[in-house]
Amino acid sequence: MKASYALDYETIFQYAPVGMCISVNRVIQSANEALASMFGYATAALEGQSFQVLYPTMVEFLRTGDRIIPIMNAKGRYSDERIMRRANGELFWCHVSGRALDPQEALGAGVWTFEDVSEKRPVTAELTPREREIAALLVEGKTSKVIARETDLSPRTVEMHRAKLMRKFAASTSSELVHKLIGVSR
Repeated sequence: MKASYALDYETIFQYAPVGMCISVNRVIQSANEALASMFGYATAALEGQSFQVLYPTMVEFLRTGDRIIPIMNAKGRYSDERIMRRANGELFWCHVSGRALDPQEALGAGVWTFEDVSEKRPVTAELTPREREIAALLVEGKTSKVIARETDLSPRTVEMHRAKLMRKFAASTSSELVHKLIGVSR
């Protein structure tokens, strides 16, 4: 016999197997236990906090917001993998997806999910904020030219950052770098 459960969306939200939150203007209104646990906070401690507390630096928080806006305006949703920061300062790779409740307000009210992908992709090198940004865009398969356009850098500057990443990860080709960034051994 099939068990009958009433749909209780609050329970579903709280016990979802991925980190979830509701935000308004990049401020967490409600967070579930999985999100709090992933980032090392008490659930109540996240409520009312800016997403900035989850980023390695304020610069990365601001740049990510700038990158999200045009995509959210066009699609109403956003997804990427980026390096985030736990309460104890540990950096880790995180898959982040979000959707605006009102497509006309990109960073207004929204639902966001966070999945810790650090087991598959450990952070193995000390990276600058810009290198973390470039690494995240390389993992998305973007070319230096596209990255330059999205970050307001010159293609030459992006190539310099790519070269530094290749040295830090001991990669001899761009393909090998991407494989090392995503945690795939060759």
